[in-house]
Amino acid sequence: MRPHLTPLALCLTLPALVAATPKQGAPQVRGLDLAGMDRTVAPGDDFFGYTNGTWVKHTEIPADLGGFGAGNMVMDLTDKRTAELIRAAAASKAPAGSDLRKIGDYFTSFMDEKAIEAKGMGPLQPALKAIGAIQDRKDLARYLGTTLQADVDVLNATNYYTANIFGLWVAQDLDEPTRYAPFLLQGGLGLPERSYYLDPSEGMARIRTAYQAHLAAMLKLAGLDDSEKRAVAVMDLETRMAKVHAGREESGDVLKGNNHWSRAEFATKAPGLDWETFFTAAELKQPQTFVVWQPAAFTGLSALTAEVPLATWKDYLVFHAIQRRARVLPKAVGDQSFAFYGKVLSGTSQPRERWKTAVAFTNQALGEVVGKAYVAKYFSPSEKARAQKMVANLLAAFRKRIEHLDWMSPATKEKALAKLATLKVGVGYPDRWRDYSGLSVVAGDAYGNAERADRFEYLRNVKKLGQPIDRTEWVMTPQTVNAVNLPVMNALNFPAAILQPPYFDPKRPMVMDYGSIGAVIGHEISHSFDDSGSLFDATGKLNNWWTPEDLKHFQASADQLVKQFDAYEPFPGLHINGRQTLGENIADVAGLAAAYDAYRISLGGKPAPMVAGFTGDQQFFISFGQSWRQKTREPQLRQRILTDGHAPAEFRPSTVRNLDAWYAAFSVKPGQKLYLAPADRVKVW
Repeated sequence: MRPHLTPLALCLTLPALVAATPKQGAPQVRGLDLAGMDRTVAPGDDFFGYTNGTWVKHTEIPADLGGFGAGNMVMDLTDKRTAELIRAAAASKAPAGSDLRKIGDYFTSFMDEKAIEAKGMGPLQPALKAIGAIQDRKDLARYLGTTLQADVDVLNATNYYTANIFGLWVAQDLDEPTRYAPFLLQGGLGLPERSYYLDPSEGMARIRTAYQAHLAAMLKLAGLDDSEKRAVAVMDLETRMAKVHAGREESGDVLKGNNHWSRAEFATKAPGLDWETFFTAAELKQPQTFVVWQPAAFTGLSALTAEVPLATWKDYLVFHAIQRRARVLPKAVGDQSFAFYGKVLSGTSQPRERWKTAVAFTNQALGEVVGKAYVAKYFSPSEKARAQKMVANLLAAFRKRIEHLDWMSPATKEKALAKLATLKVGVGYPDRWRDYSGLSVVAGDAYGNAERADRFEYLRNVKKLGQPIDRTEWVMTPQTVNAVNLPVMNALNFPAAILQPPYFDPKRPMVMDYGSIGAVIGHEISHSFDDSGSLFDATGKLNNWWTPEDLKHFQASADQLVKQFDAYEPFPGLHINGRQTLGENIADVAGLAAAYDAYRISLGGKPAPMVAGFTGDQQFFISFGQSWRQKTREPQLRQRILTDGHAPAEFRPSTVRNLDAWYAAFSVKPGQKLYLAPADRVKVW
């Protein structure tokens, strides 16, 4: 993301900073957590530890979370506010069919565990009956078509995961951005990524054993006998799926993913599945061309639909049907789901409180209805104007940086500046709210509401095909604590929920805001020019606008950053993948540099006032370090390293080592762990 979120030090004191640093136990300063810092750690050795070490030492991760940090604090507050708004909507007795009535009924139905328990497995029976009716390969293709969901996103959310055999993303065609195209992605795994099935390590083997036991338990809950034997066959099927899947790094390569297949080509390029039956069941009757993101996986997965016994496919589909709706089925199903996905995969010891999950599901189903109420109460016009002013300063800083690049040719500069000039920045909420009049929400029907909401969202996306491009559409709700760059739309979304403390705070010096939310804004702007964004021109077309010489220089800087992050080793033998996280790391470096320039622009050349003995530059960098405050359980951290395009939050403050101003601010010297010689500091933009 493109989303912003998704987080051993030496016991040394930095002599040059001691005189300018407040003593431990000093009064709290608005915008800086002095007590959470560990100033026995030298900033030049471990900047994350220096800015967050004491907080990490004394913070317990909540039992229901795989990790906890600054983002979770904001999300907790946002969830509480959102729940209050939804409960108020439920109590308002709004007219039947109104948006307020829908969010109230959706939330209260999800919260009514007694009603869910009373219905038992009844709501699942239509799906089980449909699976049981599969008699041949054509029937299998038809059912698989009905499972297709709009639950993946190639470029905005960079979400490549779907538990269904394939996932759909509808967006502008990369070669012809004046029209929408249906993108199809690989899927079908119950574990997060192919390496969970194929990695021979002892840790992964333990997870596979636990997963197979989970498969058996869920099949038994679905009413199938001999569930352990069936689970072995399903595990074998998913392992075969994993073997044909593309890896996370390959999936992130736009040039490898942009494969246009005509409708007729599926039969020859991916034989096995009855594609016409699949497309018809998926209500994709009209598109004549699709973008197949991982072509080898489609060939392999399609072959499996013909090779694997139908009985195994049916058991596989039963498992995914029950797993998909675990939270709106009886408690025994939810408990079993948590026992594996919560305890084993995330390391949590208890599930999230029901109301928090209900908020998440309501947001997913009716996000912009909830968002409209949220911004009306919690995001004032003055705060929007203040954020827009920051955006303007960030854009000015980025423009100046491009203009003064000594390595970039005039031709490439001209195109980069044109792209920057056409960038559409949305702050707080969309210009036009989404219409939910076609979504039916029934009080007391939690399972049915979830089914209808997924169907509504899927058809909303399918209906875009053949329609004019809507460049005002947001891909995040206003109550989402995140931010996003939309490369093909050449647009940014900064939801209202991220524009609050500790990221954005009107009651503290602006320099601190530039170090936190300013770096986020800069991060998202720079995504338009990172290793992926730089492939798209000002119109959103996949078009290499670099001269060969400029591209060579850019790639050399990118390779430097890859090596920098490859060297980070969160666990013995498990390094961060610098290539997999490259786009986000480029955005961190360029975004922080632009935010630093913007903070100086905002002061009109004057120095920032000292706060608690810290200079303006120190406040800026400390705010950046504390914005990435995070503590993560080992299972969750390992999963993120394998599947996420972002480096773990705990390593992102190390971005500072690429900015000359950080060295001066904290008197960082050769020999310290984060020190980089000037020639080794990455300066992409």
